[in-house]
Amino acid sequence: MTISPDAQVAVVTGASSGIGEATARTLAAQGFHVVVGARRLDRLEKLAEDIGGTALELDVTDEDSVDAFAAVLPRVDVLVNNAGGAKGLAPVLEADLDDWRWMWETNVLGTLRITKALLPKLIASGDGLIVTITSVAAFEAYDNGSGYTSAKHAQAVLHRTLRGELLGQPVRLTEIAPGAVETEFSLVRFHGDEDRAKKVYEGITPLVAADVAEVIGFVASRPSHVNLDQIIIKPRDQASPGRFSRT
Repeated sequence: MTISPDAQVAVVTGASSGIGEATARTLAAQGFHVVVGARRLDRLEKLAEDIGGTALELDVTDEDSVDAFAAVLPRVDVLVNNAGGAKGLAPVLEADLDDWRWMWETNVLGTLRITKALLPKLIASGDGLIVTITSVAAFEAYDNGSGYTSAKHAQAVLHRTLRGELLGQPVRLTEIAPGAVETEFSLVRFHGDEDRAKKVYEGITPLVAADVAEVIGFVASRPSHVNLDQIIIKPRDQASPGRFSRT
């Protein structure tokens, strides 16, 4: 890994597609050396080449992977906790425990692992920033979404707890909660069913990954004394997780 000693380093997890990829491009354009982490290393390497960053394999559900990732980073100024996702859309009565385990491991424990591993470097930077991508599902429950909404509530509470625990330390914390964003999210949720995934966005103009990335870039460019605690981003056509105006 070659990173200039004068460079500010931004880490983006789940960067192989969607919001993570768009965020990496945005932060690189702002002058950060972006270290992108995800399991799909082939995609990461192409992205890193495009933006002049560094690609490292990362599985946030695996502590050894997280430790190896953190060990090679010389410094960290910004951490974007983007790795996560949903699986399934079942009522509690029919809950798939494997789907629940995946969602909690990825969204909650994954965020915990990487944040814990990089926190000393964020503090040492003298002006660290942690951005955690939660969801509107971190604020409201909706039918058939208990696995995802409970995981996102837990992830958000983890992040919000850190806000108090780090008070007095040179680290800012911003929670960004998107609504409907057309990425691979629904394709993963529905186990690769493209038709079902497309129906989620039928009749609305959803957000795209770049919309969220631009907001993350704005957060990262604020002066060190400015902390944007929470930002909720929805398409105009969405009022709540399950309420849309569809044409």
